[in-house]
Amino acid sequence: MNYESNPLLELESHFSEDYLHFSDFLIPPERSDRDAGAIWELLSLEQGSSVLELGCGYGRITNRLAEKGARVTGLDVSPILLKKAETDAAERQVNVEYVLGDMRSLPWRDRFDAAFLWFTTFGYFDEADNERVLHEAASSLRKGGRLLIDQDNRFVLLRDESPTCRIVQRNDDLRIDIISNDALTDRRNFERIVVRNGCVRRTCLSIRHYGFLEYVRMLRSAGFETVEAYGQEGGEFTSYGPRLVVIANK
Repeated sequence: MNYESNPLLELESHFSEDYLHFSDFLIPPERSDRDAGAIWELLSLEQGSSVLELGCGYGRITNRLAEKGARVTGLDVSPILLKKAETDAAERQVNVEYVLGDMRSLPWRDRFDAAFLWFTTFGYFDEADNERVLHEAASSLRKGGRLLIDQDNRFVLLRDESPTCRIVQRNDDLRIDIISNDALTDRRNFERIVVRNGCVRRTCLSIRHYGFLEYVRMLRSAGFETVEAYGQEGGEFTSYGPRLVVIANK
């Protein structure tokens, strides 16, 4: 798989209606409530805070932050997921600005109090473009703004046997993920096979996983002054914990 060939097309094909069909089934509302609460605390949000979510998907976090009183903007590459996000926002009677776009090229400058990439939404591109995402996020933030990145802890991933196979079944529909880790490039590669309505569809996705010192270097280069590491939902980071959460202050 060549993740550099056309990453936007690969992302759009992966984060499709099939993704929505299974993710909506796998992630219960209470999980999304907990995630939104953790983000609110980690970013020190208040009523009226302006917040940007990069890779907002179907709005499970953005709409909840809006319910808490934040002024939220969500950006994603998938029109299908954004449509679902807008429908959910209307049902919740909250006002969220949803934008179809590329996180490597943002239209905002010095606008937001905080920005975040949640649930392993950073690392889709090659090295230069991943760093470009961080520079764009920094430019979108006001002075004193905070950036939050949540990803899998690569120390845990590299202990997993590779490749592995995960199967999700929803009624008669199947999602099969074949996952391999490349220790030389620190990338986690996914081949996804979806069987629905008599059709079989395949997508691929590759995610670069960074260590904390790499984040420090990249984020300081992007213009952030301080960088801190946490574990899942803001707890203490440990090498055996499932998540690495990074918070950078501009």
